[in-house]
Amino acid sequence: MADDDPRPLTLRDVSEASGVSEMTVSRVLRNRGDVSETTRARVLEAAKTLGYVPNKIAGALASQRVNLVAVIIPSMRNMVFPEVMAGISAVLEDTELQPVVGVTDYTPEKEERVLYEMLSWRPSGVIIAGIEHSEASKAMLRASGIPVVEIMDTDGKPIDCAVGISHRRAGREMARAILRAGYQKIGFLGTKMPLDYRARKRFEGFTEALAKGGVEVMEQEFYSGGSALKKGREMTQAILEREPELDFLYYSNDMIGAGGLLYLLEQGRDIPGDIGLAGFNGVELLEGLPRRLATMDACRAEIGRKAAEIIASRVNDPDASFDSVIELTPKIAYGDTLRH
Repeated sequence: MADDDPRPLTLRDVSEASGVSEMTVSRVLRNRGDVSETTRARVLEAAKTLGYVPNKIAGALASQRVNLVAVIIPSMRNMVFPEVMAGISAVLEDTELQPVVGVTDYTPEKEERVLYEMLSWRPSGVIIAGIEHSEASKAMLRASGIPVVEIMDTDGKPIDCAVGISHRRAGREMARAILRAGYQKIGFLGTKMPLDYRARKRFEGFTEALAKGGVEVMEQEFYSGGSALKKGREMTQAILEREPELDFLYYSNDMIGAGGLLYLLEQGRDIPGDIGLAGFNGVELLEGLPRRLATMDACRAEIGRKAAEIIASRVNDPDASFDSVIELTPKIAYGDTLRH
């Protein structure tokens, strides 16, 4: 495991780091008592740096743990994460553990707040989306003393365990498939790009593989909001108005890709002859479209199952051994929008 010292932090650790008594630390963290602002700031800074989270169930339970698994994800609107939750629930329903969900809206600051609140109830484990976190969140996860599984991504070093796919590799594989099909004038369309690390990694892998084939992305269209069919239509119209010669559009997810497909069908475009399209995620809901969108399955349910299996096994046996990184392999579904 990546963590060298799984021992949970105590008030004494914060006391030693801040140079004040444990009683003073307790008063500061409970926001009680007469403590100077200087001392309060020193204690809070020490606690944040260490990753210390107060225990809201202290004294209430002999085990100091509850049978909850904190599941922290960026969105419930994105259809990807309900499938992950289904995989988690399918495993945990045969145990005493129950998942409790926190949503971060893709922001590091909210992730810190959600993680702090959830850890204060001393869950038995944490499943958290992504492998990039703020320093404060990393400190809390390392100091929690419980199993931590980061999911969806394996492009980086996990705090404890990671289960997911390599998004850079996914981007590279899609680029190679597009080049093999003979497309050369390629556009990329993405949502949540400033905040969605996984979409950014796919874009990085995509452009890297294109460059090796002597091709550059001709045009880009980014949107900072969420994914929706309407937004996909609007983005597709905008990118083609700027660069009508594009012969392939690669979308950061299936929802905007489906919106683009509907727009192009309305325009009477020849798909995939005149222009090709591909998305990402393999969303089953879109199987009823007039054409099957080329995509790549992100192994969502399997990721959820494997993450829950790790947590359940480690709760039952803290010495249970797992690979620190479990990388799954998604496959391209060519559908009706990518020549092959």
